[in-house]
Amino acid sequence: MGGVFGHFERLMALRYMRSRRAEGFISVIAWFSLLGISLGVATLIIVMSVMNGFREELVGRILGLNGHLVIYSNGPQGIEQYDQLTGRIGGFPGIVAVTPQIEGQVMAGANGFASGAVVRGVRWEDLAARKPLWDSLNEPSIERFKKGEAVLIGYELARSLGVKAGDNLSLLSPHGKVTPFGTIPERRVFIIAGLFHVGMHEYDKAFIFMPLADAQSFFDMDRRVTALEIYARTTDGTGVIRENIHQTIGQGLRVYDWRERNKGFLNALIVERNVMFMILSLIILVAGFNIVSSMIMLVRSKNNDIAVLRAMGATKGSILRIFMMTGSSIGLIGTVFGALLGLGFCWNINGIKGVLESLLGTELFAAEVYFLSTLPARVDPQEVTNVIIMALLLSFLSSVYPAWRASRVAPAEALRYD
Repeated sequence: MGGVFGHFERLMALRYMRSRRAEGFISVIAWFSLLGISLGVATLIIVMSVMNGFREELVGRILGLNGHLVIYSNGPQGIEQYDQLTGRIGGFPGIVAVTPQIEGQVMAGANGFASGAVVRGVRWEDLAARKPLWDSLNEPSIERFKKGEAVLIGYELARSLGVKAGDNLSLLSPHGKVTPFGTIPERRVFIIAGLFHVGMHEYDKAFIFMPLADAQSFFDMDRRVTALEIYARTTDGTGVIRENIHQTIGQGLRVYDWRERNKGFLNALIVERNVMFMILSLIILVAGFNIVSSMIMLVRSKNNDIAVLRAMGATKGSILRIFMMTGSSIGLIGTVFGALLGLGFCWNINGIKGVLESLLGTELFAAEVYFLSTLPARVDPQEVTNVIIMALLLSFLSSVYPAWRASRVAPAEALRYD
């Protein structure tokens, strides 16, 4: 900045930024402009970071239960010889686990209550690949599941049916036995091995995990499965893994990655994120208009000073740079303060949340509603950089017109009546 603005110009800009009694009202507007930019930058950083945290938390839980890729059969017959296919795919780079599963819809009933549910048949050792599920289970639940004829159900489903671990659960499948009198739905009673609570309502309410062998018998899928769930080391490498799998599985099977399976959900998050960014950017834009108004009033109040400077030899460019520096400094100080405020809030968001809850006497983000024990916030350095650049650019553009007006002041006209 020292190469662009001379010592004289920096000195004059600093002098005009100071509060003086004669320009008290102008100084108040300038302070409000600075405060507006600070709040706008801080709000943008906080909201975008919290949205990033929510997205990361939700996607992590979805992938923890569903895998990064899934292989389906092109027909209703399912996937045969899945053990051999699992062995081949499991050796690909970047793959952590390949778990065969059977998925089907059932009607779950107990204590006179009934609810629709989705059964997933898996091997007990494959439960560990589903980290949110595994972390919510205790040792007795896993042991009961290993013995067979036992299922794991979600906490919300258990609450709606009024059951607990150790109780019986009746499952009714639409895929039944064909008899001369028609198809009779398959009905079987299982022991509830345990309850899981993964933190997403749709899973805790509607999913039931069953041992793979029991699910094959229940859905009449002897030596077959409906899908292979594939867990990758990272979400970024799924494109290469999918291409390798596609070349291996042949024509009778198809593979989807996690983005295709959750396309609607991810698109909704992106749209919400972009709309929030645009709306909150208006705060900075309004602060920019405040800079324009305060700078125009400052220029009008300093007409005589500008005329004297011009008469003493100051060029139009010098006057332009003085007022450009004055207006831009407001934006620069406000942006730096707002960025520090926003980052500090994000890094201490749960502590601040606790203080607010103790002051207000209420729970701001109830775990049973939002299914999150802590408020997530992930700061994206690139996003913070974009917010800072946008705020600085708007502050600079807000100073252009007032500075140009100052440079056009004619010394003779300004001093004629003094």
